Amino acid sequence: MPDATPSGAEDAAIASVLSALSDDGNDRQAERPHPAPAEAGTSPRPAAAAPTSSQDRVRAAWAPWRPLSPFLLATLAPVPLLILAAVAGGVWSLPALLWMTLFLHIADEVAKERGRTGPDPLAATTADRLSVLLAAVHFALMLIGLWALSGGTGLGLFDGIATFIAFGLWFGQVSNSNAHELIHRSDRRLFGLGVAVYISLLFGHHSSAHRLVHHRFVATPDDPNTASEGESFYAFAARAWPGAFVAGYEMEKNRREKAGLTGRAGLNPYAIYIGGAALALILVIWLFGLDGLLAYLLLCAHAQAQLLLSDYVQHYGLLRRDLPSGGLEPAGPAHSWDAPHAFSGLMMLNAPRHADHHAHPARPYPELGLNPVTETPRLPHSLPVMATIALIPPLWRRIMDRRLATLRRRAEA
Repeated sequence: MPDATPSGAEDAAIASVLSALSDDGNDRQAERPHPAPAEAGTSPRPAAAAPTSSQDRVRAAWAPWRPLSPFLLATLAPVPLLILAAVAGGVWSLPALLWMTLFLHIADEVAKERGRTGPDPLAATTADRLSVLLAAVHFALMLIGLWALSGGTGLGLFDGIATFIAFGLWFGQVSNSNAHELIHRSDRRLFGLGVAVYISLLFGHHSSAHRLVHHRFVATPDDPNTASEGESFYAFAARAWPGAFVAGYEMEKNRREKAGLTGRAGLNPYAIYIGGAALALILVIWLFGLDGLLAYLLLCAHAQAQLLLSDYVQHYGLLRRDLPSGGLEPAGPAHSWDAPHAFSGLMMLNAPRHADHHAHPARPYPELGLNPVTETPRLPHSLPVMATIALIPPLWRRIMDRRLATLRRRAEA
């Protein structure tokens, strides 16, 4: 994708957004409630006894969310545009699509020129709140999108296509990233919520395959979701989808057999993934008819393709070496491609900080950091842009195979 140079007005607008994303609110004084003045002839009452104003209540409610404000803004800013595109169509479909494509790219490029890579790692104890909120928004947007795309709001051909692509990009980049976070949580309720999001995208098996197969065998031929050098995305996708499905099932089956589990405890979660998918299909047909079913299948395919593109891009050609002992070197920072792009990183809940995630799978997204470039290879463009380039295999290989050759020379030096 060619770099876009924003005009002066666009640059000012984008700069203000980036400033809001990076500003943690240094002026804490403005956040403190001012004590009510004491009446004449009386002793001032303790601050705790003073009545709480509506402004104070708003501040107190916002306080837990404040550390997450950059992620909150980046993930939810497109939602009003998506709703307007679905309900009103016409000219509203274009801004929704441009936000998820051109604006995202320009914001990343402006941030890159200013040396910004997003917020530093922070311990946000309320990170799961945003994940729960995003999951709720996901299900609401799915219903709204299917209603619109099945003819409920009278979308025409062109605004329907733009609306479909915009919704699919949000599901692929935000919902996928959020479900990925949730399935790594130890809280069974949060884990179940992540599984539900993946099931709604007809990709429930990823909950097992990602944790049990990908993280264990990453950067080896035993991982279906690691692309080898020279492999096109299309060949990778045709191999990775069924390969991960089968490998995840076998891992879940073996775990239960080794533990001697029977009955309900021994139920393979694939029964839930497949049963949930069947229930989702029935519900869509009941609510939106056959047109809705077609739109649903296409949206799910769109979102799944983006997840596969992320796996393809983030591990392309980075295989672990054989050791003299006959084993493989441990997975490390050198086996993932990081993308230090601020805005898309925030929107994808720091998923492009991929090496740190593989080193610490249970680490919440606000705490993920970028490894030094000397330890982890960097993508030349943001993850969404590189995923787009991966759809053109000759261009992809011209860009990435050179980088792999450079990495090999450095490793041999």
